[in-house]
Amino acid sequence: MKINKVLNNNVVVVKEGHEEIIVMGSGLAFGRKKNDVINPEKIEKVFVMQDKNEYEKFTQIIHMLPEEHISLAEQIITYAEKYLRTNLNEHVHIALADHLSFAIDRIKQGFSLHNKLLHEIKALYPTEFEVGKWAVELVYDQVGIRLPEDEAGHLALHIHTAKMNGSTMNEVMNTTVILHELITLIEETLQVRVEEESISYQRLMTHLNFALKRVVEQQPFQDVDPEMHDLVKDKYQQSYETSLKLAEHVKDRLEQKLPPSELVYLTLHIQRIEKKKENEV
Repeated sequence: MKINKVLNNNVVVVKEGHEEIIVMGSGLAFGRKKNDVINPEKIEKVFVMQDKNEYEKFTQIIHMLPEEHISLAEQIITYAEKYLRTNLNEHVHIALADHLSFAIDRIKQGFSLHNKLLHEIKALYPTEFEVGKWAVELVYDQVGIRLPEDEAGHLALHIHTAKMNGSTMNEVMNTTVILHELITLIEETLQVRVEEESISYQRLMTHLNFALKRVVEQQPFQDVDPEMHDLVKDKYQQSYETSLKLAEHVKDRLEQKLPPSELVYLTLHIQRIEKKKENEV
C-alpha cells in the first residue's frame, strides 16, 4: 500500500484503482512522502469517502484542526461503532471532529454552552449518551480538558444522526426541540416539575417520540374504542385538556393532527404525572 497524498503525520490517502482510501494511524506518515510504502503495523483505521464533496471537506478539516483533536474524534467514532454495533456514515468524520475541536477551544477560553435539550437526549438516546460520556472522559484523559455533561449530549446527537440510514441532524434536532416544548407545556399547564429520572418521564418521552415519528412519516396510529376514549376524557378531565394542548402544539409545529386515539394514550401518561403531583401535596 503506497501513499498517494499525505494529509498530516497520522493520515494519508492511498489509491486502489480509481478509489481513494483514507488510512489513519499514529505517526503513520511521519517523515513519509508520496509513493512511500505504508508500514501495515501502524495502520489503525481504513475508510472510504464515496462522496467527493465529503472527501474535500475532510481534507480541509484535517489541515485546519489540531492533529490531537482529529485523533480524539476518530477514537470516539471507533468506540461508538463497537459500542453501538453499527457503522456510522462518512460525514461523522467531519462533523464530530469539527464540533469536538470547537468545544475544546471554547472550554479553554472559559466559555461553556448550556444544552437545553440534555434531559431529552438522555431519555431518547441513552446508549449514544453513554458514548458521549465516554468521549468526555477520553478528552480529559488525553488533553486534560474537562468538557461538561452538556457536551456529552451534543456528541450523542452527532453519533445518533451518524447511524447508517438514520435521520439527519436537522430532523433529530427538530424532533428533540418539539419534545422539549411539549414537556415544558405539560409543566406549565399542570404547574408541576416533571422529574427527568422518573419512569413516568421516560415512558412519556418514548411515547411522544414515536408519536412524532408516526406523524412525520404519516404512519397509522393504533385505534382506541370510542367508549374508552369517552371514559378517559370524562375521568381525567385536566389531563385530557392538557393532551389537547399538546395536540394543538404538534399541529402548529408539524401541520398535522394527532388522532383522537393518541389523545387517550397521552392523557394516561399525563395522568401519571398529575397523580404524582397530587400525592405530594
